[in-house]
Amino acid sequence: MRNEANRYRPKDLSLAAEVAKSPEQNVPVILLKLKEIINNTPLGSSELKKIKQDIYCYDLMQYCLLVLSQDCSRIQGGWTTISQLTQILSHCCVGLEPGEDAEEFYNELLPSAAENFLVLGRQLQTCFINAAKGEEKDALLHFFQIVTDSLLWLLEGHVQLIQNVLQSDHFLHLLQTDSVQIGSTVMTMLQNILQINSPVIRSTATKLLLLMAESHQEILILLRLSGCYKELRSLLNKQEPGTEFSQELRQLIGLLSPKGYQEVEEQKLHQAACLIQAYWKGFQTRKRLKKLPSAVITLQRNFRSKRTKMLLKLNRQKEEEDHRLQLQLQRQRAMRLSRELRLSMLEIVHPGQVEKHNREIEEKSALIIQKHWRGYRERKNFRQQRPSLTEYKAAVTLQRAALKFLAKCRKKKKLFAPWQGLRELTDVRRVELQQQVDDYVRRHPGSQISDITSKELHSQAQERLQHYFMGRALEERSQQHREALMAQISTNIEQLLKAPSLKEAEGKEPELFVSRSRPVAAKAKQAHLTTLKHIQAPWWKKLGEEAEDEIDVPKDELSVELGTLFIGGTKPP
Repeated sequence: MRNEANRYRPKDLSLAAEVAKSPEQNVPVILLKLKEIINNTPLGSSELKKIKQDIYCYDLMQYCLLVLSQDCSRIQGGWTTISQLTQILSHCCVGLEPGEDAEEFYNELLPSAAENFLVLGRQLQTCFINAAKGEEKDALLHFFQIVTDSLLWLLEGHVQLIQNVLQSDHFLHLLQTDSVQIGSTVMTMLQNILQINSPVIRSTATKLLLLMAESHQEILILLRLSGCYKELRSLLNKQEPGTEFSQELRQLIGLLSPKGYQEVEEQKLHQAACLIQAYWKGFQTRKRLKKLPSAVITLQRNFRSKRTKMLLKLNRQKEEEDHRLQLQLQRQRAMRLSRELRLSMLEIVHPGQVEKHNREIEEKSALIIQKHWRGYRERKNFRQQRPSLTEYKAAVTLQRAALKFLAKCRKKKKLFAPWQGLRELTDVRRVELQQQVDDYVRRHPGSQISDITSKELHSQAQERLQHYFMGRALEERSQQHREALMAQISTNIEQLLKAPSLKEAEGKEPELFVSRSRPVAAKAKQAHLTTLKHIQAPWWKKLGEEAEDEIDVPKDELSVELGTLFIGGTKPP
């Protein structure tokens, strides 16, 4: 047996070294080798105790706790690896004699292991409830039973952990499950805990179970459905009548009995009904009291809003009616003005030219209609042709850019082209060129001029040049004068075009159009009086006149102040 123990010790040491050197994701798979070492050693032997001490000394239990505290999705093998690690950890903790590190083992490692088992149980419970397939649920239920068996094995070996487990919130959540399979498994574990031969543990567990049954209706229903009533009755018969445990157990059995359960249910239903009625009556009373002042406010608000809406509606109708009447009046006024204008024009126009005048009006109307129609048609065609115009502009832009790029390339190519040098002249080419030069000199002989003639020609050229520059200055001044006169004429024409009519003229605006020249003013006055007389004359006097005949105006009427004439020009200084 010693040889067998010595044979497994190097394996423990090598396994610890492998765990220390391996990456984090490979640690769970390596720790599974502890199961083979534990299973190959006889139970209850001293060699198994030494192997467990070595596992504890090499911190392999701490590694198991760290793996169990990690997320299941990050562990290789998932719940299979985790369930096996819980079995390994529970078997290693039971029957271990820690020696010098007993305080750390009992106060830290064991409570942590029990807490991790409960957390794993809650995770499996959640996964089981959320699972959809039957095979997946069966696998999760199997893993949950393995975890609970490991926890029960740990509690049987270390009874002091039962109090921590029963007081844990995770254990309370396990009891409050909606699944029948999970609930029966938890109740079986609770029943096994109660059967552990320890008076203190049994008393503590019974008190906690009684407190949970009285506080949570779901736990009471679950205990009743689990069928532990008969077993608790048999357990009560085995106990002595006067002990504290038997009294607490009797209270728990009374809660679980059909009669007690019915009385508790009726009492709780009565209390719940009274509480609901009290809350409902209080709610109705508060609601009624709150509605008393708000009803008046709501009524006033509704009345005011309705009155405001009616006033707005009446004002809107009145504004619409006023607007409609104004439009109607504007149309009537415009029609009346147009008819008056036509009548006045008919009075002014010569009877022989009425038809001509009507024809001109019709032509103008037709031109306006055509102008608007053509504008509408061109805008419509432009909107239809806009995509093609955009494509054409884009093509032109691309072509321009491409041509610029090619021109730059050609220019760069010419700049960096190698120098080829001049073409060498042959003797035959030289003879040909010399012959061409001689022929040109022979056909164009040069004239012989003396020095005196050259000086005379030079002096004549200088005189003509001086005369040209002097005449050029005079011509520039005359050109500037002409441009100034043209600008003045353009300004006068623009002022005349923008001038207001006689009805609209106000203040000193007419003075801006008084002429500087009295002959021009006299001529303008004569033309103005002629036009006025022609307009004011009755129509029967105009029958024998032509449109272009001038009417004689007496000289007495010309003695009007010239400052009142609106003739083109600027204001006199």
